[in-house]
Amino acid sequence: MNAFLNREIDAASAMTYNELAQVLEFVGDGSAFPVYTLEDLNVLDFNEYGTAMLEDGIFARAEWLAEEGNEEIAIKFLRASFRGWIACREDAQQCVDFVLEAGPTLGQGHQLWQMNEVNKLVWPSEAGIGLMDAEAFDITAQIALDYGIISSAAEGEGVTYRTDLAQAALDSLQADMADLDVTARELRSAGRRSHPQRRIIA
Repeated sequence: MNAFLNREIDAASAMTYNELAQVLEFVGDGSAFPVYTLEDLNVLDFNEYGTAMLEDGIFARAEWLAEEGNEEIAIKFLRASFRGWIACREDAQQCVDFVLEAGPTLGQGHQLWQMNEVNKLVWPSEAGIGLMDAEAFDITAQIALDYGIISSAAEGEGVTYRTDLAQAALDSLQADMADLDVTARELRSAGRRSHPQRRIIA
């Protein structure tokens, strides 16, 4: 975002959980702060223009999954990942503390912004965390096809992506912890954003 902040360019692509915060956190000459607020920026939400695409999935090769025992490994990995996201939903500050202990490259304020913004993207998960949003996949695949990112139409569940392993992980978690909330549907009324998270700011 340096070129944007230095006024070398008029617009930049930004993630709500990262680069947008960099602009809002910018300290100007003479320690001036804030230099920019959201009211100073023109923010174009890709969701509003039908150009939003899914990002940040979990990928595995079909050949690897086909090997004996590897589906179970994948389910355990997903289960642990889901528990982590649920924990960070319930206590964002603790998750930030873990990150800072491991590598405090970015300050606490920025990390906490990131955690809170990512939580808005993950939750609520209407069908359960980790399950593919089929409509969002179809939009992503169509955009990728229209603009030549892929050369042929992507197929849906069971071919391009699978939900059975994520569902197995969710079922396992709920069997062990019956009260575990894997959807957080009540957060719909708390101003939560739908994915994806990329914006243009100008």
